[in-house]
Amino acid sequence: MSIKNIKTLADTRYLKLYDAEYINKNGETKNWSIASRKDLDTLNNIYFHGSECSIDAVVIVATHTDENKLVVIKQFRVPLNDYVYEIPAGLIDPGEDFKTTVGRELKEETGLDLIKIDYDKTKSKAYISTGMTDESVALVYCTCNGKISKAFLEPDEDIEIMLLSKKEAKSLITSNENIDIKAFLCIQNFIG
Repeated sequence: MSIKNIKTLADTRYLKLYDAEYINKNGETKNWSIASRKDLDTLNNIYFHGSECSIDAVVIVATHTDENKLVVIKQFRVPLNDYVYEIPAGLIDPGEDFKTTVGRELKEETGLDLIKIDYDKTKSKAYISTGMTDESVALVYCTCNGKISKAFLEPDEDIEIMLLSKKEAKSLITSNENIDIKAFLCIQNFIG
């Protein structure tokens, strides 16, 4: 199977929609819609010229050292028109490495300070929803400290920040609350 052509269907600041024409394993020409954060030139270089695909974002699995609790957020998400439990995350800005992004996003979303990244547990590149998007993230395990604060939130971020004990975390994932699958799996891992 291989992609033969790609064209833009929609192009916004943070998300693009493409139509990919590809040949399936039976030799038939088919089309697939792809959501991406990458521009068309970048995708063409990746698909047709072997360029490396850089990661788009970080997902932050942070443990507060003083409290020995997992950092979890409850955020309003427009596509759901509701709040959902998540772990902190954010897009990598141009010129940033994922460590810089982790420190910046952790501070922006929670007010907490990055102490140390656990590189043995961190996955530097993983994919989110491959049937729909090429988005990739670094899944970063780290420790943090400080006091929770909403002072650094952007105007479009409506976030409640919490530190969960293992007991509280177990209660959350057994509830009927909206929860992001990444958060669900990280919480399961946290509670053991």
